[in-house]
Amino acid sequence: MFGPAQPRPSLHTLLVLGRVSNLPTVWSNCLAGWVLAAGRSPTRFVLLCAAAACLYLGGMFLNDAFDADFDRQRRKERPIPAVRISEALVWQLGWLWLALGVVASAFLGPAPGFLAVVLAGTIVLYNALHKRTPLAVVLMGACRAQLYLLAALAAGGPLGHALWAGLALGIYVAGLSHIARRESRPEPAAWWPALTLAAPLGLAWLMNGASPDGPNYRERAFYLSLLLVIWILPALRHVLGRDTRPPGFAVANLLAGIVLVDLLATAGEPWYVLPAFLLFFVSALVLQRFVPAT
Repeated sequence: MFGPAQPRPSLHTLLVLGRVSNLPTVWSNCLAGWVLAAGRSPTRFVLLCAAAACLYLGGMFLNDAFDADFDRQRRKERPIPAVRISEALVWQLGWLWLALGVVASAFLGPAPGFLAVVLAGTIVLYNALHKRTPLAVVLMGACRAQLYLLAALAAGGPLGHALWAGLALGIYVAGLSHIARRESRPEPAAWWPALTLAAPLGLAWLMNGASPDGPNYRERAFYLSLLLVIWILPALRHVLGRDTRPPGFAVANLLAGIVLVDLLATAGEPWYVLPAFLLFFVSALVLQRFVPAT
């Protein structure tokens, strides 16, 4: 008479649906965009991070909702096909998270609120298309790039550096997403994503020069670029087919590497970004032990 009882999701199920191990990279994006636009207000920054987290969680929940049929065939361990949560509830929570993200962004001003609507639309479009065309990775990159712009608009500062740094991050994430698409396939991924991963390195070299009256930002960029290269090198070995570890290892490494991309974008300036990015980086790695990154 009342239909089958719906499963009551556990906290772990909700964390898996939200892929919360990647949340530190979202906040890292916010910090980078905020710093590049010379943001000052801690209260506005906290609200920005809350808005970004809601938008991200909405995207992740809707990702499983859109992919429910695919997961029932190919990824039966995911929460919906494993019957750990109802598909209807995942849809509801996904839209709710997105709405909360847009509303929170609107409290930051008309411009951040409008961009949050655009970002939410990009998130939904990606989720609707990503199983249909490999070009959807461009939309994923655009989502991360828009986080930089959202942070810069919330900070109320100039958009120039945030725009270019967001573009470099977007290219990096597009390549990362292409690699992630091939997680379930045994053959090596295509080689071209290795080139996209270098986009932040090229931008850092172009944007950071030696200042006669201040720090040598190009030198800082060199050392931070070296750190990023060392971190992503194992993933590159997988991309080139020279690493026998499962592809999920490469994707998780590259996702955590987003924090290093953000650190490179700021060239380690001002001083407080170093401990903040370190905290985000370690948090992402620790959370990946409990919640899968993909």
